Amino acid sequence: MPAGHSAANEAVKYRLEAEQAAFVSRKAYEMYRCYSAAADTEARLGDLLEPLLEQGYHVLADRMWPDSPRAQVDFVVVGPAGVFIVDAKSWADLHVESDRVFQGQADVTERFEALATLAAPTEAALAEIGLPAGEVRVVAVFMNRRGIRGRTNGVDLVSEDYATDYLLRRGNRLTSDQIQAALRATEVLYPPYAMKDHAAEMTLPAPVIPITRQEALISLEEIEDALLANILAKPIEEWMAFLHPDQARLVRRSFNGPSRIRGAAGTGKTVVGLHRAAYLARTRPGTVLVTTFVRTLPAVLSSLLERMAPEVADRVQFEGVYSFAIGVLKSRGVRYSLDPRVSDRIFEKVWRTRGRGGELGRIDPNMDYWKDEIISVIKGRGLVRFEQYGPLARLGRRRRLTAENRHAVWELYTAYNDELRAADVNDFADIILLTEQSLRKTPLEGYSAVVIDEAQDLSCAMIRMFHAVVGDRPDGLNLIGDGQQTIYPGGYTLAEASISIAGRGVVMTKNYRNTVEIAEFAASVVAGDEFVDIEGATSTADVPAQIMRHGTKPKVIRFASRSRHDQSLVAHVRSLLATGTRLGDIGILTHTNWAVGDVSQALTSAGLLSIELLRYDGKPIDAIKIGTIKRAKGLEFKQVLVVRTPSQLLEVLPADADPATTERRELDRRELYVAMTRARDGLWVGVA
Repeated sequence: MPAGHSAANEAVKYRLEAEQAAFVSRKAYEMYRCYSAAADTEARLGDLLEPLLEQGYHVLADRMWPDSPRAQVDFVVVGPAGVFIVDAKSWADLHVESDRVFQGQADVTERFEALATLAAPTEAALAEIGLPAGEVRVVAVFMNRRGIRGRTNGVDLVSEDYATDYLLRRGNRLTSDQIQAALRATEVLYPPYAMKDHAAEMTLPAPVIPITRQEALISLEEIEDALLANILAKPIEEWMAFLHPDQARLVRRSFNGPSRIRGAAGTGKTVVGLHRAAYLARTRPGTVLVTTFVRTLPAVLSSLLERMAPEVADRVQFEGVYSFAIGVLKSRGVRYSLDPRVSDRIFEKVWRTRGRGGELGRIDPNMDYWKDEIISVIKGRGLVRFEQYGPLARLGRRRRLTAENRHAVWELYTAYNDELRAADVNDFADIILLTEQSLRKTPLEGYSAVVIDEAQDLSCAMIRMFHAVVGDRPDGLNLIGDGQQTIYPGGYTLAEASISIAGRGVVMTKNYRNTVEIAEFAASVVAGDEFVDIEGATSTADVPAQIMRHGTKPKVIRFASRSRHDQSLVAHVRSLLATGTRLGDIGILTHTNWAVGDVSQALTSAGLLSIELLRYDGKPIDAIKIGTIKRAKGLEFKQVLVVRTPSQLLEVLPADADPATTERRELDRRELYVAMTRARDGLWVGVA
């Protein structure tokens, strides 16, 4: 054997091993870069899909391929538009021609054949629950690419900039029950992907190879705009349950005691409260109570929640303030005798005999002013001694009363209460005070939270009553409302109710509902009018920092007669229908109940279907909705007609107007402001 032969052989062996190790290393680095890039691509697609979560979609990430121990599906998306099997791609030099896919000059269409096979088992699984095959789509999303829309071998091909619109444009095809059934079926068919742990096999630490994450081609704002454009085209009921991604964080925010969410009209307070109720029901034991002073709103909100969160619908209770109070009294055997007609007659009698001819009648002969003083200021707080009323700051009441005047009011209140007791009758204010007293004595069990919409309309005693249900527990009492939309006389502060929201108040600043033109016109009606908020501050309207959309200018038309007015409103409705507006997206609002009947008759004579708000339950209906402004609080319409509007509400109040007239006019203007801000896209105001 020549000298050095064994050494040469050893050298060759180690050179071959080194080359093999270098090859393996290069391959490992290439795979590392490949999978890191894939992970980045999937993460960016996940960011793109995340806003859909608040629109009723479920996004299942990193799922196992059916009947395969190793293959992985990037995303399974289940929602109103159907079921989507989504694969994220990050391919360079890509183009689609005549249903063929090319990378550079190479035809890579066959790479989608395996992905296309996922349709069949998914369709079979969903057929078991009654879903047609057309509700399943297999889609490849090319990240960091623009302008790609195609289909090959049963796979839809879309680029990043088109992905959100692709998912949304199919509309609402599945019901809530179908979505839940499809979700259960796909979770079984596509179980979570369990990544094999190779850590124990490694002998050397892997080098860190920086992967620069590519900037997304579509921004969060563009995604939100696509969501907004999609929901704007749907019936107004879909819009009323729409939660803008900006609002999602507020829904999930936790507070360590009573909280308040406020903001100008159109900022989405009601929908945030609705989604917050669903969130609390999912995350807390017990029942969530959603309540409001508006009689028509609980049924509407209940219907909206049933569609958007059926899994918790049985744990959210929707009930009006008085309905809740009466239910408590009945369940506890507390005796009461509520008869509004009798209590009204009693007050009229007491006013005639004890008020009209005396000091109060000389100050203001309007009986309703003094009835408001007793019901809202005195009984609304549950005052039982003159010493409580004498020094009271009568928030919201413009007319100043001397000590002598207040003694006269107290005598009228005492006479009214004595007559009620003699007749063995209660008024509505008594019902609240009886319920509050009962709850203070024996707390009500089973409720985890109370969400109060339009909280500014409740009396001080009503707020105390609901506070007694949940106390100061975290996220227990949720007050939602806007002082600018207070349309009832009298006022109070949360401090009077012994409720503190220090550090737990949130102001919503974006108007999602109204156009700039509608919001600015409505604000001009109440410009300069002051109100006292329940937090104690005297202020004018909260002005949104941002209004999301522009539109047509509101129309204000004055008529010499009601008949001409009603003919014009019918003509305006017909013009809206001619441009594609649905009957059910139109709201006609009046200041009085008798005007509701007149307008309803005018529409019927014109062959136009309508439904009164008292009968509206929040389900889409092909009929114009008609009701008083008070009944419309918390509701929204694409087009609003405010009819039979008194002309003085659009005129400047005389400088020498007395305080009571100023107070009444401000309340009426705020009511008109509420009506105008119910309009999303268009506003028509008829003055007659």
